[in-house]
Amino acid sequence: MSQMTLDDFLKSEPVVPKEETKKTSPTKDSIQEYTPAVPDQSEDEVADEPQEEQQKIFSVSDLNSAIKNQLEGDFPLIWLQGEISNFKPHTSGHFYFTLKDSKAQINAVMFKGFNRHIKFKPADGMEILVRGKVTVYEPRGTYQIFCEVMEPVGLGALQIAYEQLKKKLQAEGLFDKAKKRPIPKLPAKVAIITSPTGAAIRDMLNVLGRRMKSLDITIFPCAVQGNLAVREIVSAIELANKMGNFDVMIVGRGGGSIEDLWSFNEEPVVRAIANSKIPTVSAVGHEIDFTIADFVADLRAPTPSAAAELISQNAADMVDKLQAQFKSLRLVMFKTLQSEQQKVQFLSRKLIDPRRKLQDLSIRCDELEERLSTSMQSLIERKKLNLLAMQSRMKNPIQSIELLNRRVEQISKTLMYSVQKLISKKREVFLRNTSALDSMSPLKVLDRGYSIVKSGSKVLKTAKDANVGSSLEIILHQGKLNAKITEIKE
Repeated sequence: MSQMTLDDFLKSEPVVPKEETKKTSPTKDSIQEYTPAVPDQSEDEVADEPQEEQQKIFSVSDLNSAIKNQLEGDFPLIWLQGEISNFKPHTSGHFYFTLKDSKAQINAVMFKGFNRHIKFKPADGMEILVRGKVTVYEPRGTYQIFCEVMEPVGLGALQIAYEQLKKKLQAEGLFDKAKKRPIPKLPAKVAIITSPTGAAIRDMLNVLGRRMKSLDITIFPCAVQGNLAVREIVSAIELANKMGNFDVMIVGRGGGSIEDLWSFNEEPVVRAIANSKIPTVSAVGHEIDFTIADFVADLRAPTPSAAAELISQNAADMVDKLQAQFKSLRLVMFKTLQSEQQKVQFLSRKLIDPRRKLQDLSIRCDELEERLSTSMQSLIERKKLNLLAMQSRMKNPIQSIELLNRRVEQISKTLMYSVQKLISKKREVFLRNTSALDSMSPLKVLDRGYSIVKSGSKVLKTAKDANVGSSLEIILHQGKLNAKITEIKE
């Protein structure tokens, strides 16, 4: 059955139905009214009457088709503003929703082929502006607007998409400062993700070449704007992580409009930066430009040139710093050695030679022996005098004298025996202490072929106490040696 427009429908010629009922002439104001056949009229009477215009009877599908053609002809492409209601994203990818204002509403549909270009996520209550065609869904006899373009009213679509994604990722914790990794101060290998033909790469290479010529730089070329940019940027980041061995990675491009920089606001790019195992510096646009990549990167640089400066250090500045540190270290070492030398001299003065100690003890023993002998002689003399005095008072002087002499001899022998025994004991103790002291003497150990190894004022006991490059002093039984550590084996 061919489709018919509403005008054709109104201008169509009357057709007598099979029931041959008499119809009234249609009017443009009401095309659904008709006059049923009068039952009391005979066929002859009907035949004698002049033939009147008859209304054609349409099917429902014909009517809906005519209305569809009429509406689509009168409203080929329009802009419509309204508030989203009952928004339903179908599993097929199509959007179904209602547009309404304070007085009316209209059904709307946006198919997958058109809504995939939308940068923001539509939601109930959002005021939008759509461009589309008014059409009729014939199976249900309802009319709707078929949307091809959708823009938010107020903020731009890109700005809304920016805020929506930023809020989403922030809720996931991707912006947390605790997740930021430090950028190495002296990187050896650098990966750069950017366009190989843009001004940004030339600026970065110029800065890096001037400040740190020893850097190993690997460029991962990719598009930074356009339809292929997101996929190429993500692939370049993943490739750099697979290759590994990079100390830092720069992801960015030069300045431009928000549309030019939009690839760095896309969720795949942002998540690729967040998941990177390499510390990442975001260098997108100029200082006033902020992208979501800046929030997830470990460090945000205002420009690509600034990113190159942040990860590199000026070679001349490094030489000056090293020279200043060398001078400072040399001064500290000189003062430390001078202080340690003074300590050694002070301790050397306090250190007593064990042989001298033994000599002092021997002299002390001789003095004590002499004092003991003198005391014993004095005691014997006093005893003799006492005996002589007693003898003079005795009746038989001769006998008394003999007795006294024998007594004196006995006492003398007893005293001498006691003194000799005491001296012998003291000598044994002295010799035992002397032997013990001599065995503990470091000089005795050195005499057996051992040596004392000192690092500064510290005597080394284990290999862990020493450092490669340290100076050593080796004390032998006779003489000293100076050495330097070149290797340590535990």
